[in-house]
Amino acid sequence: MKLGLPILLSLLLLGCNKAPTESALDLSATLGGQAEQGFSRAFEPRMFQFPQDHAAHPGFRNEWWYITGNLTDESKNRYGYQVTLFRIALSPKPSVSGSNWATNQVWMAHVALTDVNANHHSYEQRLARGAVGLAGQSDQPFRVWLEDWQIIGGEQGAFPWVIKVKTKEFALNLQLTPHKPVVLQGDKGLSQKSSEPGNASYYYSSTRLQTGGEIIKHGEHVKVSGWSWLDREWSTSVLGEDQAGWDWFSLQLNDQHDLMFYRLRKKNGEMDVHSAGNWVLPDGSTHSLSYNDVTVQPLRYWTSPTGRRYPVSWTMEIPDIQQQFKIEALIDDQEMATGIYYWEGTVKVLSAATNDLLGYGYLEMAGY
Repeated sequence: MKLGLPILLSLLLLGCNKAPTESALDLSATLGGQAEQGFSRAFEPRMFQFPQDHAAHPGFRNEWWYITGNLTDESKNRYGYQVTLFRIALSPKPSVSGSNWATNQVWMAHVALTDVNANHHSYEQRLARGAVGLAGQSDQPFRVWLEDWQIIGGEQGAFPWVIKVKTKEFALNLQLTPHKPVVLQGDKGLSQKSSEPGNASYYYSSTRLQTGGEIIKHGEHVKVSGWSWLDREWSTSVLGEDQAGWDWFSLQLNDQHDLMFYRLRKKNGEMDVHSAGNWVLPDGSTHSLSYNDVTVQPLRYWTSPTGRRYPVSWTMEIPDIQQQFKIEALIDDQEMATGIYYWEGTVKVLSAATNDLLGYGYLEMAGY
């Protein structure tokens, strides 16, 4: 669901020249309704236009381009990857200062690679002002970037997209081409996250992006292919005061069905009624899912070196479409210790009845 991860919005409290710290964040406060007056908010469904809506929506406080994927190389070694660029507005109006460095926009990026066969997960974070060319989004050509980490597209954001990322441990050069139409999440793209009006996002997904290119690790160029998933959201506030976090599942099955479901967690441990998702058929048509359509239960936990206890194995039952899954992390340690901690990683999907492999996906867990 990509609510914009706690670390992203902690920047709103700390300012753009300070590193996020765990003690600075109150999740319901930073994701709630306390935004400065003047920002746009998501109150009702809107008309989406593509490829134009791949571009930024600067009237809203927060926005992200969130790509995850599962890839294999020619030796059938498996990889998971994440590339995320976040835009955060510190005020609703652009800076009027004459300085070239002045901006009301802060950008953050997270990238990660899970090398399943090596049992290794690596990640990096970058932060930059949206000024002097350090970070931003442009249309001619379409580009979303933070320094030399970038997503590049065709005219106005048309696909295919190219990902170019280089970190200390790895590099990604990937091309993404849609295999299905865009999915509008929630009510025609309005994704309500709590009861308060305006605590919502505009949210769409491209659930199956055919992906090819290369991973560079330890100086070796490895040809890879597979499937990726794009989530796009923009909002000003989302969580309510009684919500603690979420568990977000994006699953791509071998039979060409896809599933997104986010489980919003209340502070008392119950699933919030605003939890929701979509079952996407091979032809791109959808079957919407509400909180009472899906039952998810943790099976096994992993405790990270930071002391957080994450459920890394789950069961998921969806009686309405006669599906029962077992969802397991491909490696347990896929924690993103980026100032504020969350777990984001590659998973496999098994039949709960037979244990047969059904596909792969990604899982995000925040607020633990």
